[in-house]
Amino acid sequence: MALRAAVLRHLRVPVQFSALARRECQPTPCSGGSLRLFSSQDDRSTKEEVTERVLSVIKRHPKVDPSKVTPDVHFQKDLGLDSLDTVEIVMALEEEFKLEIPDNEADKIDSCNLAIEYVCNHPMAS
Repeated sequence: MALRAAVLRHLRVPVQFSALARRECQPTPCSGGSLRLFSSQDDRSTKEEVTERVLSVIKRHPKVDPSKVTPDVHFQKDLGLDSLDTVEIVMALEEEFKLEIPDNEADKIDSCNLAIEYVCNHPMAS
């Protein structure tokens, strides 16, 4: 899925005028009847969506009291999780967002804020 999104972001497809007419666009005189349209819009989630999904993953962890989970919570200090629990949460985040977090980066993720920021800034997160 991530590969598909990456390819689609760079794919250029000629668009016929009939498709443009539905969008109420007019072709330019030099277009020759077809145009290339490029979109800066991608299929990445907004920060609010990422926050909701990260919090949901953390709330589903068996050792976490869901009522204590907020975007500012620290895994060890606030939730009382140990390092193994943190690894399990990072693995659950990898599954949720279909990405692979390198060990050196995973070691740095010890709070909801850091998890949210990492996912938001990861180019392949879905």
